[in-house]
Amino acid sequence: MRISRRGLLAWCALTAAGRHSKAHATDWLRFRGPNGTGVAPEPIATPTRFGPEENLHWKTRLPGPGSSSPIAVGQRVYVTCWSGYAESRDDLGDLRQLQRHLVCLDRQSGMIVWDRTIDSDGQEEAYRGMFAENGYASHTPVSDGERIYVYFGKGGAAAFDLNGERLWLTVLGKESDRRGWGSASSPVLHEDLLIVTASAESEALVALDKRTGREVWRKEAQGFAGTWGTPVLVKVAADRTDLVLAVPYEIWGFDPQTGKLRWFCEALKTDSFCSSLTVDNDVVYAVEGRGGGSIAVRAGGTGDVTKTHVVWTGRHNSRISTPLLSDGRLYFIAGGIVNCITAAQGEKVFQARLGEGGDTPPEGGGGRGARGFGRGGPGGGGGGRGGQDYSSPVAADGKLYYVSRGGEIHVLKLGETFEKLATNRLTSDPEDFSGTPAISDGQIFIRSSRHLYCVSLPETRGR
Repeated sequence: MRISRRGLLAWCALTAAGRHSKAHATDWLRFRGPNGTGVAPEPIATPTRFGPEENLHWKTRLPGPGSSSPIAVGQRVYVTCWSGYAESRDDLGDLRQLQRHLVCLDRQSGMIVWDRTIDSDGQEEAYRGMFAENGYASHTPVSDGERIYVYFGKGGAAAFDLNGERLWLTVLGKESDRRGWGSASSPVLHEDLLIVTASAESEALVALDKRTGREVWRKEAQGFAGTWGTPVLVKVAADRTDLVLAVPYEIWGFDPQTGKLRWFCEALKTDSFCSSLTVDNDVVYAVEGRGGGSIAVRAGGTGDVTKTHVVWTGRHNSRISTPLLSDGRLYFIAGGIVNCITAAQGEKVFQARLGEGGDTPPEGGGGRGARGFGRGGPGGGGGGRGGQDYSSPVAADGKLYYVSRGGEIHVLKLGETFEKLATNRLTSDPEDFSGTPAISDGQIFIRSSRHLYCVSLPETRGR
């Protein structure tokens, strides 16, 4: 059988992906990359301007929508989505047909290498728009370089090897949170444990043996019911690491090996904590909305550390997006406003509207911002209530990248003054961009409700 040149190149790419799919130092292995920092670990050039005709390496149609973020492991990219139900807001279909997908793509060609599904038993939250699709495919996968671990809410946690074989599946609960929003916290790894925030499903933080899926410990508390952020691991001493998570009104520090609560701190006055913590050395930072505010807390200690470990508090507000820390400055974005404060004292550096400066979207691509389609919907480009954006800023090559739910990708120069470099769009179609980009080896992977996009400079391809 003759193989075309294009087919041969694709086959070679997939073969290479199979040989070199284990983790590298430049990989993006979890939500917001290395320990949730959002900062690419390598000084490799990334594009400032990109679009359908510029620096778009590839674009691949996904089997269905989702709000999770991609991860990059070796020569492959992984992302989750769902199908069979609520793929169109005009015809939701049968909830019993819901399937979750873990999709593996070759990072150089964008070709789908394999697609594995987990069926639903129908005991799910019915789709109602807004946040109610959480739990279908909102949790970002995590990898140790040898396996891919996923959490699908009521569908359970699962492990797959790099060839797509499912190794185990463990259901962590079937309960519902009082708002009916479902869960969205992403799993994290610590040594041989997969740690999952099963907030809506069982109001619990659960650790599983990553090799077998066996439950090792479970910590139940009502505070988890209002938590949508992802935990971070904080090294507080040579022989101690704390698992730290923000919950309504407090920040909690756990022993990741046993689940024992080591310390807690009174924090932000909010009954739902949607964003994740940002960590630098042994200090964690939180910025929240709904009357929340901002706080910096030194991890470690025992019991109530409110009077001893708080570095500073402030009245800054964000919402769902997690702050980015770079060179001693915290950046956070909400409602089209970018804020920059000092990490040391929480003092204002600058505040500006994202619409100021930089390039504008091309004709025919503008006007479809976060508010352009009203409600967020499956496969659509809506912006949720009040135009809320879901993604978090990430950084590489001295630049901050931020994706609005309507598909504008803002590029800012990191620094003491506001400098917008570009506003890009990858499509003029009504797609929902709710995931946070992954950055690895100069490639930026951006998911929408319909596609996974890879943008990069030509000179960085094929690394």
